[in-house]
Amino acid sequence: MAERVSRLSTEKAVVIFTRSQCPMCHTVLSLFSELSVYPAVHELDKDPRGREMERELARRLGRAPPVPAVFVDGKLIGSTDMIMSLHLSGKLVPMLMAAGAIWLI
Repeated sequence: MAERVSRLSTEKAVVIFTRSQCPMCHTVLSLFSELSVYPAVHELDKDPRGREMERELARRLGRAPPVPAVFVDGKLIGSTDMIMSLHLSGKLVPMLMAAGAIWLI
């Protein structure tokens, strides 16, 4: 399952693993939408192997629940707390620009 998560995490500049009814997932997706970032989104509760991927993400993040799990340029950045911290400190947009996820602000 680690290989599947790794493969999926590199399919676009930004990849987000979510659950469809997760409020924090919605918050992160809304932020990226406001920044004009269009990530690949994998809703784990709608994937037949979602539970296995969730366990792998929990192992990588060191926490449960593991969603949202945000990857930028194939690297695991973290969940809502890390994304919001990067955004508030002004570091998220440059990271997204460097990954080619956004071009202009």
